[in-house]
Amino acid sequence: MRIMGLDFGSKTVGVAISDALLVTAQGIETIVRKSPGKLRQTLARIQVLAEEYQVGKIVLGFPKNMNNTEGERCGRTLEFQEMLEKRCGLPVVLWDERLTTVAADRSLEEGGVPRKDRKAHLDRIAAVLILQGYLDSLAFQAGQDCKRQGKE
Repeated sequence: MRIMGLDFGSKTVGVAISDALLVTAQGIETIVRKSPGKLRQTLARIQVLAEEYQVGKIVLGFPKNMNNTEGERCGRTLEFQEMLEKRCGLPVVLWDERLTTVAADRSLEEGGVPRKDRKAHLDRIAAVLILQGYLDSLAFQAGQDCKRQGKE
């Protein structure tokens, strides 16, 4: 089983997939919509990718404000989460995505990608960061569980 990470935006959705061991995340594509409200094709593409990569769970970036409040984008993301669960039949976990786009842009800049070319990669890299954060939390939790078991 693999896990899919998504960075849901108004016009694009960045997509990342974990390796089979759930250790690393790799960006695979950016789905572009012609209109913000047109989600049917986006959902269909995500479903195809989920089946192709044998995904068992989806991690969806949740765009909270810096002060931890939920704005308008959070509401749209919750609606998208519900649509994903219905369409794909998979659990969709929300993951705090604050500053992932900033980190993705910085990473591309440090990698020497010219500013005019960064947008094409930004959402996919943000999806990688969202998914990698989730995978790292799973590994940390597993380590904590092992420590607890070793002390008993």
